[in-house]
Amino acid sequence: MDETDPKKINNIIYGYTANINELEEENRVLRETVNQLKNEIERIKSPPLMICDVREAFDNRAVIKIPNGNQFLVEVSSECEKLEPGDSVLVEQKNLTVVKKAGKLKRFNVEKFVIIGKPDVTWKDIGGLEEQMREIKEIIELPLKEPELFRSVGIVPPKGLLLHGPPGTGKTLLAKAVANSTDSTFIEIVGSELVQKFIGEGAKLVKDIFAMAKEKAPAIIFIDELDAIAARRIEIGTSGEREVQRTFMQLLAEIDGFDNLGDVKVIGATNRKDILDPAVIRPGRLERQVHVPLPDMKGKEAIFRIHTKAMSIEKDINVTGLLNIMEGFSGAEIHAVATEAGYFAIRDKRKRIRHNDFSNAVNKVKKMEQEDSEIQLSMFG
Repeated sequence: MDETDPKKINNIIYGYTANINELEEENRVLRETVNQLKNEIERIKSPPLMICDVREAFDNRAVIKIPNGNQFLVEVSSECEKLEPGDSVLVEQKNLTVVKKAGKLKRFNVEKFVIIGKPDVTWKDIGGLEEQMREIKEIIELPLKEPELFRSVGIVPPKGLLLHGPPGTGKTLLAKAVANSTDSTFIEIVGSELVQKFIGEGAKLVKDIFAMAKEKAPAIIFIDELDAIAARRIEIGTSGEREVQRTFMQLLAEIDGFDNLGDVKVIGATNRKDILDPAVIRPGRLERQVHVPLPDMKGKEAIFRIHTKAMSIEKDINVTGLLNIMEGFSGAEIHAVATEAGYFAIRDKRKRIRHNDFSNAVNKVKKMEQEDSEIQLSMFG
């Protein structure tokens, strides 16, 4: 065919046109990609915004609190929506101008720092504490289940109570059991961790915990190691001591602010009642106190039966003899004995637990406790 054939020329032109269209489309995609990369670079290069809390809000100004605790009166961008006290906002770091509202971001971040759930511990899982269970049922369970009874009689139920006694005696179990029996949300806080982890934020965290409890009511706020934040007040010195005081004062304010017949209760627990500030246990706060002692012989037997009821045990176990050598044991230590006895049987490839396994377990737990005591003496002695 001749090269000047019009049909062939048309095919060549069509081919070039198609290639040009493909190249133009590819070029368009590349330009868009370049623009996106430029925008991403500009975004990365832009200075970060700081999250602050609004204390007071005016027409075009606001009082904000920055993360280090300082407060400033700053300008509010005209594009920012209306602010209210308690809002979280994004501000420029250089001049602290409020750029936009971020909402109440921090409020329920508290869920990351506490243990929240519906406990599966029941009253049947607790042994040797019948008197303590009766008191807790009267103080916590009855007001939550039958608040109208208190209204009709005309008395105000306690806002909470204090559980005190040696470690491992069942204070946490009692709190979980009453939460279970009342179908309440169980919110557990450890006082020492609250102070150590949240310097500068302890008081705000306490406020948010109580606000969350109201949202999730009925709820029980359980504060373990209460003495870490509620010890008797001394002359304030270091910034850490001032932070503890701020956290403690916020705790008292939250307890005082509760509706007397509300469906949120506070349970504090401590091994050191002697060092507690009287302010936390005065009438209207945690004035009801329940002592949780080490179990007596009857209590030890009840606890032992609870922790071994699902275990495969030989019939010739001398329970009384075992309980006698567990002198001064707490409920937690009796539980540890049952667990260790099971491990002794497992190591020997046996499916049933013998008396000797339990006696060996008692000796092991005693040795562990002695080693822990020696370590504490070496650290603080």
